[in-house]
Amino acid sequence: MFSVGDYVVYGSNGVCRITDIGPMDLPGVSKDKLFYTMTPCYIRDSSLFTPIDNPRVIMRPVMTKDEAESFVESIKDIDGITIKEEKHRELEYKEAVLSCDPEVLVGIIKTIYGRMNERIAEGKKVTSSDSKYFHIAEDSLYGELAISLGIEKNEVKNYIHDKIEA
Repeated sequence: MFSVGDYVVYGSNGVCRITDIGPMDLPGVSKDKLFYTMTPCYIRDSSLFTPIDNPRVIMRPVMTKDEAESFVESIKDIDGITIKEEKHRELEYKEAVLSCDPEVLVGIIKTIYGRMNERIAEGKKVTSSDSKYFHIAEDSLYGELAISLGIEKNEVKNYIHDKIEA
C-alpha cells in the first residue's frame, strides 16, 4: 500500500502524487472501500480516484534517484522491441506503452526512432501511429525520470544524452 505524498506511475496517466487515502463519499460506494486520490504531475487541475486494490490498472512506485541514475546508464544496452506482425504494429505499441515498464518504453522509443529515420531516408513521411506512440513513450519515460532525478521534464532528454555519451 502506498502513502500520502508518494509518487506513483499510474497506467497511461503517468506520474501521480497520492494526496489522500480513504473512503469515497459517493452514493452506492461502500464506506469500507478505500480509494487513492491522486494528482497527475503533468496534467493541470486534475484529480484521479482509484480503489487501493484496483487490479486493472498498473500502479507502481516511481524509481528512486539511484534506480533512475542506474537505469539511465543502462539505456544504451536496451534493445528495440520486435514487431511480430506489421499489421499489429499499433497494437504492440499500445500494449508496450500500457505496460508502464521503463525498459519497454526505451525499446519503443528506439524502435520508432529507427523506423522514422528509415522512412525519412526513403523520402516517406513518418506514420501518425509512429509519431503518436513515440511521443507517448517519451512523455511517460521522461515524466518518471524527471520526478526521480529531481529535474524538469524538458531537461531529461539532454540528461540522458549527456550520460550516455560520457
